[in-house]
Amino acid sequence: MDMAKDLRGRKALTVRPLRFAAATATAGLLLTLTACQDDGADRADDGRAPIVAPGRPGEKSRTLTPEQAAKAKPDDSPNAADHSYVQRMIEHHRQALTMSALAPERAASDPVKRLAERITAAQKPEIGAMQKWLSRHPAPAAGTGGPSAGHDHGHAPDHASMPGMATEQQLAELSDARGADFDRLFLKLMTAHHEGAVTMAGEALAGGNNVAVEEMANEVVATQSAEIHRMRAMG
Repeated sequence: MDMAKDLRGRKALTVRPLRFAAATATAGLLLTLTACQDDGADRADDGRAPIVAPGRPGEKSRTLTPEQAAKAKPDDSPNAADHSYVQRMIEHHRQALTMSALAPERAASDPVKRLAERITAAQKPEIGAMQKWLSRHPAPAAGTGGPSAGHDHGHAPDHASMPGMATEQQLAELSDARGADFDRLFLKLMTAHHEGAVTMAGEALAGGNNVAVEEMANEVVATQSAEIHRMRAMG
């Protein structure tokens, strides 16, 4: 199951239409149209069904061997930006869950409580999906010369390096707050937290290469931008 399915099949908002459209168009050329004639006349000499790649507008279709089709497929191998984004966003989401867990006992407003519930419902499975992605695409150790060399992947990302993260003091103040004071502080901190997540997603979309990470980043932009507008209206 790929990451898109892990994220409940939600459609990702395409933030980089040019690159994503180009990759989609290239992948579209590789749709396999297996010849199904009973006499087997259209099969290759080795018995394998040919792969018909539809041509671009005005061009004829081409018949490819499986090897040619594999070479023509876009390379979406994860790079350093992809690994960095996933690792950092896991920590970013975890703090959002920590903040949201305070709302049921401290918030005065039902809308704030429901917002916290939605954040938990959305970001907890996203953490699981990102962890699965990391297990499938482990980052090369620093100094190996791989695409992620030069990044320390053996330790949790530094909270201070991630935009929108609340400080320990701010988390303590949120934990101590009650009622309307909690609501105001929660909305203030969570709005900044979401804005930071959108910034991080934009960086991944600009520098990453993996399609699954791109879909995740697009999802973050779509859902958290909507929640930012909602929180500003609530505040």
